[in-house]
Amino acid sequence: MHSTNNTYYIYILYKITSVCLLCISSVFSLQAQNTADIQIAKEYELKGEKEKALSVYEDLAKNFGNVPLIHNDYLALMLDLGKYKDAEDYVEKLIKRLDDRITYRLDLGLVYMKAGDVQKAEKQFKSVIKASAADVYKVKSISDYLASHRLTDYAVMAMQEARHVHSNNTLFTLELANLYRLQGNRDAMVEEYLNYVTQTPGNINYVKNLLQILLTKPEEMEALENLLYQRVQRFPDSEVYSDLLIWVNLQQKNFYGAFIQARAYDKRFRKETSKTLEIANIALSNEDFDNADKGYSYVVKEFNNTDNYLPARLGQIRAREAKVKKSYPVNRDSVRYLIQEYQSFTDNYPDNPNAYEALLNQALLYAYLLDEKDAAIDKLNELIENPRVAPYIKAKAKLELGDIYMLKEEPWESTLLYSQVERSQRETPTGYEAKLRNAKLSYYKGEFALAQEHLDILKEATTREIANDAMDLSIRIKENTTFDSAGTALSEFAAIELLLYQNKVDTALARMATLKEGVVKGHAEKISNTSILDDLYWLEANVRLKRAEFDQSYALLQKIMEEYGDDILADDAFFMQGEIMELYKKEKDLAMEIYREFLNKFPGSVYAAEARKRYRQMRGDFDNIPNQ
Repeated sequence: MHSTNNTYYIYILYKITSVCLLCISSVFSLQAQNTADIQIAKEYELKGEKEKALSVYEDLAKNFGNVPLIHNDYLALMLDLGKYKDAEDYVEKLIKRLDDRITYRLDLGLVYMKAGDVQKAEKQFKSVIKASAADVYKVKSISDYLASHRLTDYAVMAMQEARHVHSNNTLFTLELANLYRLQGNRDAMVEEYLNYVTQTPGNINYVKNLLQILLTKPEEMEALENLLYQRVQRFPDSEVYSDLLIWVNLQQKNFYGAFIQARAYDKRFRKETSKTLEIANIALSNEDFDNADKGYSYVVKEFNNTDNYLPARLGQIRAREAKVKKSYPVNRDSVRYLIQEYQSFTDNYPDNPNAYEALLNQALLYAYLLDEKDAAIDKLNELIENPRVAPYIKAKAKLELGDIYMLKEEPWESTLLYSQVERSQRETPTGYEAKLRNAKLSYYKGEFALAQEHLDILKEATTREIANDAMDLSIRIKENTTFDSAGTALSEFAAIELLLYQNKVDTALARMATLKEGVVKGHAEKISNTSILDDLYWLEANVRLKRAEFDQSYALLQKIMEEYGDDILADDAFFMQGEIMELYKKEKDLAMEIYREFLNKFPGSVYAAEARKRYRQMRGDFDNIPNQ
């Protein structure tokens, strides 16, 4: 009896298993068939046979289980074919079956919008938005859906309704900023980015980068500046707004405005590192010597017992030195006064790293502005032999010593020193600078292939400034040896540059005149290369400027504009004409006209921001900057 029962149970289990396997097999078979049909529909679409694809989707949609697999493609195809009533009926059936699915309700609004019934679509979207406004996660999904279908106004509406319901204007700041960007609503976009950065001040650099990319017109930066002034006045304790206001002044190269705001920042927040010192350094690197000096002087006075004091005191001397160097002709008495200031600094702080920099600067003044090379060499050797001096400062001193041996016409000593620094400072900016100087030495000697080898390495692996210098010299060599393989004109040009470096200006000018004549006539020394002529004009214009021969300099720059107006030096020449009129000839109206025309002619130039700043400065735009 027991054996009979077992047999019966085994038989029943066999039957159940067979039925289950048959069901599973049927399900898999049906799924495989549906998958194949979906693939067929997609292939029809790719071939442009949209009606056939629609027919396949219609059959698949009869089984509700297929809807999640085909919904987006099926609905998009109906809308593409203009079958708005069919799409409406299809979505309404889905809503009846799944009433809580927000996406289908949004789909219905989309169908109305595509059908041209804007009023009905708006009513539908508003209904969905209002019903979900209390749930920020749902609102985010709704907004993303609407934005993905280029219904940006409604995407904004969803987030603004959530803010209203929650009485919280800080919700969705970054998302709204991006939506306003898509709308082209710059003012609202900026407002939201500012709201965002006050919530997450750690992301201030991210916001600065975005604003720098998005605000491409001068008037947009000016509008941001005005908005930030208002916010700083309303929220004086907000460090973020103060920081951004300094930054926006820097973007416009308004260093006086940046100094005023940095000074206010230092007074208000009293950080260990002075913001004013940072701005003074930036102003100096941009050759705004007066505002650099103002910044350093403020720090010297207000931070005299802090780590900011010595860098600021040294900065004062450096700013005054840079101004003396740009005042043509250079006043030798002013140079000697600067040397005394540097000496006083080193005497007072003999073992401070800043004193070593002062000693280095002092040596360069002896070498280049007083032509006292032996005094310069003594100062540099003093640095190199001092065991307390850091290796990178010794390396800088060796580079400068190498340059001075070039002045003394001892290039073998120069290359020895450059090569020492290359080895000791391998893969560092100082090491790359040494390689660049070796490349220039080869260039001066007319060894262009060897120079090019150095330059090819520097273009790939170095800092931006050195890479740009390497690229400029490399381009000059290639341009001037392509059709003149012997490099006759370039060899003479390089020799002239070396003469200028060695301060043999009269000899250099005489050889420039000979080279220009040869290039123009095309017969002297069998020179056939005319592409070097603009470089000659540019080189001579700079020499004439330093000799305070402003009219001759201006005329040479005009030649570049007339004969090479579309070449690489055109914007340099035009901007320098503006500088001559502004700084040396004191022709304010003419300078303003040049800068205005420059901005129209070269809006993408590296000088554009500086030209715009100078134009606005002379127009009086910065006269009423709030003095906080």
